[in-house]
Amino acid sequence: MERTMTVEERIRRAEEIYERRKRNEGLTVVQEGENKKEKKDIKLLKKMIIQLLVCICIYLVIYTIQNKQYIFSEDFINKVNEIISYDIDFRKLYEDAKNYVIGIFTQESENQEQNESQNQNESNEENATENTEMNNGIGGAVEQSPEGTEQVKENQSLSQEEQDILNVKNTTSFIKPVEGTISSIYGYRDTATGTVPKNHTGTDIAAVTGTKIKSATDGQVVLASEEGDYGKHIKIQIGEVSIIYAHCNSLYVKEGDMVTQGQEIAEVGSTGNSTGPHLHFEIRISERTVDPQKILEL
Repeated sequence: MERTMTVEERIRRAEEIYERRKRNEGLTVVQEGENKKEKKDIKLLKKMIIQLLVCICIYLVIYTIQNKQYIFSEDFINKVNEIISYDIDFRKLYEDAKNYVIGIFTQESENQEQNESQNQNESNEENATENTEMNNGIGGAVEQSPEGTEQVKENQSLSQEEQDILNVKNTTSFIKPVEGTISSIYGYRDTATGTVPKNHTGTDIAAVTGTKIKSATDGQVVLASEEGDYGKHIKIQIGEVSIIYAHCNSLYVKEGDMVTQGQEIAEVGSTGNSTGPHLHFEIRISERTVDPQKILEL
């Protein structure tokens, strides 16, 4: 038989159950407190990391401001521009590609016209021979080529550079711009420093700083600038021909001025990307550079 519990036993049993539940609730509260503490520690760690990153950013900003004289200096910018444009003349590459494509179509057109002209000439010669034989009773008449045909054929056989040099000589007269020694010629050169481009677009004439530079031609000053690798430089235009005088110490003319051949326009210097006092003398026709020493004696 099941034993009947007294009131006292029931009270004692109820107290035991209460104490047991109380202990379990205490453990749960402790565990929840530990979890909250861990979450709080993670939040503090994240906050410290964010503060550290903000401090690093502030330090970088302050460092940049303190060193702005170097980072934003003209020398730094010039070197960046030089690295970007080092040994790559995109304008010349574009002109060469354009001339090559145009040359293909022009050659095809010329060949077609030449064939048509040759057929026409052969027909004319046959008719002339027949007429001569009928009128004079003799044959062997030779058609004389028009005056200048040989010159046209000769020009067609020249390269683009040779044609440019011939056009410059035929359209423009030059004098020597400054007395000095040739220190670097036109074209490819093996430079001692990486800052000097290997593809040289002009001729360098070394002279003492302050030596007067004379205009080699008549023309108009279309550019007078102090920016870039050329330093203080002038560009004078006469028809399709333009002449550049670079690395000057000072300029005597300004943009828009008309100059005459022999007029003093600047002084020899070493401004821009230069290794010493000299005049960079550059000749272009339709913005294609040519060798100045093939145009005049320097």
